[in-house]
Formats: sequence, C-alpha cells, structure tokens
Amino acid sequence: MPSLPALLREHIRTIPDWPKPGVQFRDLTPLYLDAGAFRRVVDALVQRHAGSDIDRVAGIDARGFILGAVLAHALGAGFIPIRKQGKLPAPTIGEAYALEYGQGVLEVHTDAITPGQRLLLVDDLIATGGTLSAARRLIERLGGQLVEAVAIADLPDLGGSAQLRDSGLPIHTLIQFEGH
Repeated sequence: MPSLPALLREHIRTIPDWPKPGVQFRDLTPLYLDAGAFRRVVDALVQRHAGSDIDRVAGIDARGFILGAVLAHALGAGFIPIRKQGKLPAPTIGEAYALEYGQGVLEVHTDAITPGQRLLLVDDLIATGGTLSAARRLIERLGGQLVEAVAIADLPDLGGSAQLRDSGLPIHTLIQFEGH
C-alpha cells in the first residue's frame, strides 16, 4: 500500500495553464473518484481530530464542501457552509478577500456558530490563503474557537500557508506541491 503522500501524488492531477497561462491547476477530482483513496484521506484527518471535541466543521465554497461535510459526519459534528456572497438565504455576515483583479466576499449565517464552539475550517487546498483568512475572520466574529485549518494540498510557493501560520492559525495539510 503506498504512503498517503504517494497516493495523493497519483490522484491529484496538474492541469497546465488553466484557468489562465502560467497557472498549474491542481485538480483533486481523481482523488474523489477513487473511493479507497478518498477514504484514506478522510480516515487520516478523522484520526487526527478524534477526541478533539469538534462542534462544527466549516467548509469553504465550493470545493471545501466535499471534504468538510464528510469530516463533519465522521466526527459527529455539524457542518457550516461558508459561501460566496449572495448564496445564503438567512441573515449573514461577510468578509472580503483579495482576488487577482478586485475582491470577493465570503458569508456565513449569523446563527451558524454559538460563541465558544470549537471548529475545524476546511478547504481543498491552500494557495494565497485569502479565502481561509476571510473564513477565519467570520468564525472569530461569531465567537467560534478555530482549532485548525485543514486542506488536502498546500501550494507553499504562493505564500498562503506561511502567512496563515505567521498569523497564529494552526494549519494541517497532507501534501505540498511546488510551483503555482
């Protein structure tokens, strides 16, 4: 049986020059298509947080929903969707984050978190750290205690993981990829 990093390298494909020239897009779809490989990822993260008394798992729109909802179920925690602006029907709060040209806004329902609840924050990968930083601010504004940010892959050359660690946020990833 291959190591988890070797398994991930086999199941995460790189799409060159997508969505624009110079970008090396890391596509996790093959990982999700292989039930056994995806189970190993989930099991590794559940084992890491078993006994951590996680109340909620927050997943970032949209690819963070895939792993986040599965982790929430496995940990016996509730799931919080952190969505792009205008996608949630009840009252929300929002936080802006930088995009290449302009900015985006993430939102969460104001009743999603009770002050003092312990949360995991989940996305598929860490690139610039902008969406994770915005999601963190949302969680903290509602009084949540962020235990850790979790992602399958890290793109450290883009600086997001270092920025998040420097800000005091514990992060955990399963594999790193060089380049953009």
